[in-house]
Order: sequence, then structure tokens, then C-alpha cells
Amino acid sequence: MRVLLIEDDPILGAAVRDQIAADGHTVDWATRLDLARDCVATVTYGLVLLDLMLPDGRGLDFLKARRAARDSTPVIILTARDQISDRIAGLNAGADDYLVKPFDLAELSARIGAVARRYAGSPNPLVEIGDLAIDMATRMIHRGGVPVALTAREWVVFEAFLQRPGALLSKAQIEEWLYSFDAEVESNTIEVYIGRIRRKLGHDIIETVRGMGYRLGRKLREGRAADQPRNANPP
Repeated sequence: MRVLLIEDDPILGAAVRDQIAADGHTVDWATRLDLARDCVATVTYGLVLLDLMLPDGRGLDFLKARRAARDSTPVIILTARDQISDRIAGLNAGADDYLVKPFDLAELSARIGAVARRYAGSPNPLVEIGDLAIDMATRMIHRGGVPVALTAREWVVFEAFLQRPGALLSKAQIEEWLYSFDAEVESNTIEVYIGRIRRKLGHDIIETVRGMGYRLGRKLREGRAADQPRNANPP
């Protein structure tokens, strides 16, 4: 998942960036709101981590503006402001979760996963389809009872399909999900990752739609659709 971190503290920002990058997510880090606005105008993010006090304005105003623009990207507020009134204001403005500094980085990882699953329409982290058992929280996969290890990058690509079970994803969309602005992308990188996932989980796990992109295999698509509640609202 591609995450936008909006945080002006260099020490905390670096720690959060490194933590979620280690979890396999791609991170763009903005230290000012004007930079954050440029980012969201260019890229579709899976999640925003938002500080409330930035050098050029209030994070709460940024959040209100995004919601007014009908941007439903999930947002977790990270702030030192611990008053109940501040939490209520953040949640009422459209935040999905709220963490008070200082916080445990492992807890942040867990909250990111929980929010992402809710937006994907399946808060249950366990997915069982055919001979595959997938734990979205721990990123563990068993195929026919045998554990299968995906690399962090392979998991991010696979997760992009799991969170959009009915969607046709172009190569450019997957690259956007996988890489930050400063990353160099080889022309065949996506094909390589998809090939590795197929070798580990089965060739029909991801379908190729010639000239258009890729989508989750039919059996897994149908299983994910059945797993989702009727009021699901994926990003």
C-alpha cells in the first residue's frame, strides 16, 4: 500500500517512515501541507498519516478540505494533542483513527492494517479460499496447509489485488501502489513480481487481461466478494 506521511518532526517522521516501509508499504513523506497537497493531487494513496500541527497550517483543515472534496482515503491522525476535545474534533472531521504521541510503532502498524482492512470491506483478517489460507494481519499464507513465504514487495502487489477483488489494475496503477516518487522502476518489474506470485500460489491466482492489465483470479475474486459485507465501501 502507498502511504502519505505528513509530519514535520524529522526524528519521528524518519522512525514512522522506516517502520511502515519495513512492513512492506511504500511511503511518501511530506513535511508541509503544501507538499502534501501536491502529493494527493498526483497520486492515489491507500492511507494518510496526518500530524495536526504543521509549519504552514493545521492538519485538521487539510483533512476537512479532503473530505469536502469527497476524498475517502483513510486517515490516521498522529499528534501530541491528547485532549478528548481534540480527538473528537479529529474524528468528526473525518479521521478514521487517532494516535497520541509518543506511541508504539508496532501499535501504529497494527492500526494501519486494521484501517486498511475496514476500507477493503473485510475487517476479518483471515481469508480462506480453496486451498489458500491468508492472514492479512500477519501476512502469512498457507497453500494446502503448507506455509508460503512472499517477499515484502510480492505481498504488496498481491495485497493490491486482494483489496480490490473486482478491479482490473493496469501496470501503471500497480507501480503507483508499489513505488514512491524517488524510486526507479525497471520496465518489467511488475511482470517479474506477478510471475513470482503465480509460481508460489498458482498460475491462476492472477489473470492477465491482454493489453489492459491484471486482476485477481476468478476463484479468489468470487471468494473475496462473498467474504465482504454488503455495505462494503472499498477505496
